[in-house]
Amino acid sequence: MSFYINNTNPNRPGPICGNGLNGICEKVLIETTKVFDACVSQSTESGIILPVSNFNPASPALPLTYISAQNTTGSSVTISDITIDRIEQTPNYANVSFTLTIPVTVTYRDNNGVIGTGTSTLLIAKSVVLFVPQPSLSPVNITANALFTSSVGAYTSENTFTVTGCIQVLVKVTSVVDLLVPSYGYPVIPPCQAPEPTNACPGFNNVPLYPTATMSRMQ
Repeated sequence: MSFYINNTNPNRPGPICGNGLNGICEKVLIETTKVFDACVSQSTESGIILPVSNFNPASPALPLTYISAQNTTGSSVTISDITIDRIEQTPNYANVSFTLTIPVTVTYRDNNGVIGTGTSTLLIAKSVVLFVPQPSLSPVNITANALFTSSVGAYTSENTFTVTGCIQVLVKVTSVVDLLVPSYGYPVIPPCQAPEPTNACPGFNNVPLYPTATMSRMQ
């Protein structure tokens, strides 16, 4: 079984039925990333220039015919040049400016009809208004991710495309904090459901999945 296969144990993740306070047994201090504010934007931009390199296959026959472009799989969007300009009338809010660098893969057809790909980089300058906490020992971070897709474009000069594309940007104000949360305790992890029966290890002493401790106050 698993958390969700033939498992009715109440100590498992899933929807809360009845009184959600039932079963809360402790206050847990966890280290986590807290999101203080976030926003998402979407825009269609034209006239985007994408110089292309790293052709695959190499040395395509020119000119090239544009097919599409999108984020490069497995490559991360990076954020740089972050500026937090607090608004004087409401100092907990700020104009947050930054630059995003998006790795892009361009798909094309060469003059011999061979479909290939090349890589490029898209730079986006953004400025948004967000809630930004005051400085503390735990630093505040501005993080962002972006999605770029395009199906309209043309080969305008050697190894260069000019395209129109949709850009979606998600911006967050975060900080790594210690957060006190109510807890139902540890979950009960069920045994895996395998396609074929397996034999348990004879004489094996099961080690607890999670550490336990009896807490008492120091005098």
